[in-house]
Amino acid sequence: MPQTGHVFSFPRDYGSHDDFKIEWWYITGHLFGENGRRFGFQATFFRSARKPVNSADASQNGFDHNTIFLAHMALLDVKSGKFLHQQRLNRAGWDAASATNGLDVRNGNWSLHMKDTNQRTMSLHGSLGGMADFQLELKPLKPLVVFGVNSVSRKAADPAAASYYLTFPRLQARGTVVDGTETNSVTGEAWMDHEISSSQLGDDQVGWDWCCLQFKNGREIMAYRMRRKDGTQDDFSTLAWVGTNGVVTHLPSAAFKMETVRTWKSPVTGAVYPVSIRLRTRNPETNQPVDFLLEPLAENQELADGKLEWAIDERGGC
Repeated sequence: MPQTGHVFSFPRDYGSHDDFKIEWWYITGHLFGENGRRFGFQATFFRSARKPVNSADASQNGFDHNTIFLAHMALLDVKSGKFLHQQRLNRAGWDAASATNGLDVRNGNWSLHMKDTNQRTMSLHGSLGGMADFQLELKPLKPLVVFGVNSVSRKAADPAAASYYLTFPRLQARGTVVDGTETNSVTGEAWMDHEISSSQLGDDQVGWDWCCLQFKNGREIMAYRMRRKDGTQDDFSTLAWVGTNGVVTHLPSAAFKMETVRTWKSPVTGAVYPVSIRLRTRNPETNQPVDFLLEPLAENQELADGKLEWAIDERGGC
């Protein structure tokens, strides 16, 4: 589990931490193109360790049965409301991998790679089943921040329910979005999370709600509400302000509240999602209350029933 006082070493800690059970690299952002085109995008790469299997089986056909890679890609055309998404699940091997000496993760032809460790510039490639494709260069506009206390982001009373939580809170994005046959040059801004953990939830928790806010004055907010089984907010929920200089101010659970204002029910799965959320907290510099209403650019952005690609050997299984 994550250890307090851990000293991070880069570029190594941008990469994979194979001694932890689960890890993800998550990028989400807004892109603006020519002729008023606007897109929202998401790219997430997961690495998940499984219980070791027989080493002879693990080496057959070049697959590693001990590590699974899951990835999500999504693209929203804001004007039309068209939402494209796809997910992939592969075992470690010829079609999915993550480097341990730096940021270099791939799943099929989807990839995220830090190509310049001095500037920390990254390249991202995603595609959506032949319907869309995006190639982006991502460059940090602010320093990397570490959320949590003494290097550890606690999620519950159980010390094991914790993570190392590394974030680039503001990335400059440049590149292209190919939508059908149309190629759009785009610019915008994005947010990147990298979490490393072996357990995220306590025994009485069922999940979490998370959001990030980027303000025009160069500040950001990250907040997560850990949900208990009875629907209440756990005391280990956290809100953090990121200053213009990258300095983080953490506020406890009692200092903020996330309330669902409106929900949306999926016609596909029947799941109900909070799509309008009110976030109430205080400005740590002035101690004055602030109130934000978070509204989606499109309600239907459910990642469900997408095409799932598997790596299959002749014996079957993933």
